[in-house]
Amino acid sequence: MRNRLRELRAARRWSQADLAEKCGVSRQAINAIETGKYDPSLPLAFTLADVFALTIEEIFQPDRS
Repeated sequence: MRNRLRELRAARRWSQADLAEKCGVSRQAINAIETGKYDPSLPLAFTLADVFALTIEEIFQPDRS
């Protein structure tokens, strides 16, 4: 799954730790999602969407190779 987290976070000048705090997860979790090593749970995906005021689909896109 591809995502725009790094781009969205950078546009707001937030560190991974800043975003993690807003979402109630660890910085390592944000890093793992950004690098594609971990797909977030549905509740976390909704939280991320709320933090950025976007839909889940605007942040995450499935890999359709």
